[in-house]
Amino acid sequence: MDNCDLHVNALAIWKCTHLHFLFNAGVIRTCTTVPVIHPAISSGRAETMIVPRKSNQDLIRPRSRRNSYVLPKYPVPSLQETLDTYLKTVNHLVTREQYQSTKAIVDSFGATGGMGELLQEHLVKRKENKVNWIYDWWLDTMYLCNPLALPVNSSPGMVFPQQNFQDEGDQLRFAARLICGILDYKVVLDARALPVDFARGQLAGHALCMEQYYRLFTSYRLPGQQKDTLVTQKNNVMPETEHVVVAYRNQFFVLEVVINYRRLNETDLFTQLRRIVKMAGNEAERSPPLGLLTSDCRPNWAEARKVLIRDPTNRDSLNAIEHCIFLLCLDEPIDVELTDLNMALQMMHGNGWHKNSANRWYDKTMQFIVGLDGVCGLVYEHSPSEGIAVIQCAEHLLCYIKETARKLVRADSLCELPSPRRLRWKCGPEIHRCLASAADKLQRLIENTDLNIYRLKALGKDFIKKQRMSPDAFIQVGLQLSFYRCHGRLVHTYESASVRCFQEGRVDNIRSATKEALDFAKGMIDERASISDSKKMELLWAAVDAQINYTVQTITGMAIDNHLLGLQEMAKELQMDLPKLFTDKTYLMSNNFLLSTSQVPTTMDGFLFYGPVVPDGYGVAYNPRLDQIIFCISSFNNCKETSSAMFAEAVEKSFKEMKDLCVKYNTKAKLCFLGNATYTAQNGRKSRQ
Repeated sequence: MDNCDLHVNALAIWKCTHLHFLFNAGVIRTCTTVPVIHPAISSGRAETMIVPRKSNQDLIRPRSRRNSYVLPKYPVPSLQETLDTYLKTVNHLVTREQYQSTKAIVDSFGATGGMGELLQEHLVKRKENKVNWIYDWWLDTMYLCNPLALPVNSSPGMVFPQQNFQDEGDQLRFAARLICGILDYKVVLDARALPVDFARGQLAGHALCMEQYYRLFTSYRLPGQQKDTLVTQKNNVMPETEHVVVAYRNQFFVLEVVINYRRLNETDLFTQLRRIVKMAGNEAERSPPLGLLTSDCRPNWAEARKVLIRDPTNRDSLNAIEHCIFLLCLDEPIDVELTDLNMALQMMHGNGWHKNSANRWYDKTMQFIVGLDGVCGLVYEHSPSEGIAVIQCAEHLLCYIKETARKLVRADSLCELPSPRRLRWKCGPEIHRCLASAADKLQRLIENTDLNIYRLKALGKDFIKKQRMSPDAFIQVGLQLSFYRCHGRLVHTYESASVRCFQEGRVDNIRSATKEALDFAKGMIDERASISDSKKMELLWAAVDAQINYTVQTITGMAIDNHLLGLQEMAKELQMDLPKLFTDKTYLMSNNFLLSTSQVPTTMDGFLFYGPVVPDGYGVAYNPRLDQIIFCISSFNNCKETSSAMFAEAVEKSFKEMKDLCVKYNTKAKLCFLGNATYTAQNGRKSRQ
């Protein structure tokens, strides 16, 4: 999940012209009639596709810029600057005595000729020999070495706008159209012809790394006892048959989407989905709900998988899932009111083994969920890609579905389609015990999850921009104020910020719990009687400016978290004793993020969410819209100190106070407004009154 300042709305290029840039890429030729079938390059062999009419969008697309850039390598920051910034970020969050102890440790580490300089030298050498010196270490630490279960703890979910299905036929038609949209998108990905994203905001105009997009439909997370493996398939000269795995009533079916080198159209796919629904009704052939195994903690699932692969039937079924393009989960109705919260829970964990939780395979990167009741969305395994790639893909798909539903050109169906294949399993007592254990643990995790979806309608990013402030910085300061209102202190905070302006860049951390944010929170709550509102406005501006400054530092590769992680991992690689800096209480606390946040904007009326990253913390995903902000707040019920509802109430009160403060005392915005009005009058147009 990425910071707002690096988000690029490539969707504008996609809307209604979802494949036009293939003409410029040379993958397909210009056509002037619809439909026309042309060969396209996909995974090393020809397939067919329906090409839409060419659009005027092609005339405004920056063709020459798409592939004419070379991204720089991710930098290694200055050792002394990182250590100075580290001390600055922890000073106001620990006691004076603890800070003095930490400062002495840091000074020793960074001394001339000391351990820090040695590790720094090796990091610089590593940078020269790696495409991205931090990528592997970051991926292991963030995801692959985390033993926790994927649902709630790791895999984000996303809710699509609710659909109005009248019957099962509507559900399957939507699903068939969704598959068509994904296959069209995948043609572009396989040809590596996706238009390059360019940064906005602080790094406006910089090209961004696109590798995350190309992993969406080619990756799979393989469980391990000590560490998982992210498996990414490469294009081969003779690839395997392309297929989707459909999950329905906890059963799994292989749906071939290319037959005799021809891609199935919507009519074909609808026919095949109806066959799968009929096949699933055969009780005599039902297998145990094997999808539950993927919801267990990673070492347990790795052990169960070892048992499964002893049998060739199971190996074949696992191979089919692991090498599919994506999972399509046809869900049963959730039988509750279709609120934002209930739809989100359906995406997050499926509401239990007795509902739809077993109708998943959590190791697969992309799982699209289409419920009979119109509850649709996705859940994705986080290790291959950040939220921006997933959101861009999802929004393209929804645009595709809307446009094709309005004016779909239907091609002839294949006369005879081979029946979809049910995946079969042979399960002994050991696997049944694993299933029972996984179901029990998942149910406890579900009951422990405290999720709140709160739509703050009092303000949106339009109001914030009129205050001459960065919406993301404003919201981050508001979250700090909200946390302080709930708990009377600030804590180490993680805000995901994209570093895609570098080769294979993923994210680094914006540490939002700044000294300036603390001063503002205290001024708003602790010292209300003694500080004037105009002074509070000054404190708000100082906090926003500090947040922006750290954001720029982060997205330009100069933040501290990746650098400190690299120094620590380098010490391990050199088989040295771990420097005291990394065992110090302050450092350990600084990496225990009780508040984990991320901005995940969408253009559609949907939202993305995730769980907390620590047992006693909050996860906060927020989606700033023009006239509202959607906050998705998560915590765990068994922690007595946290409450998602309490935090949502604090958000409502805090942002109302900040809005009122800006309306009355934001002189910077008023001066800018007056300046614009004066400029307008001086240039011969009617001035504002």
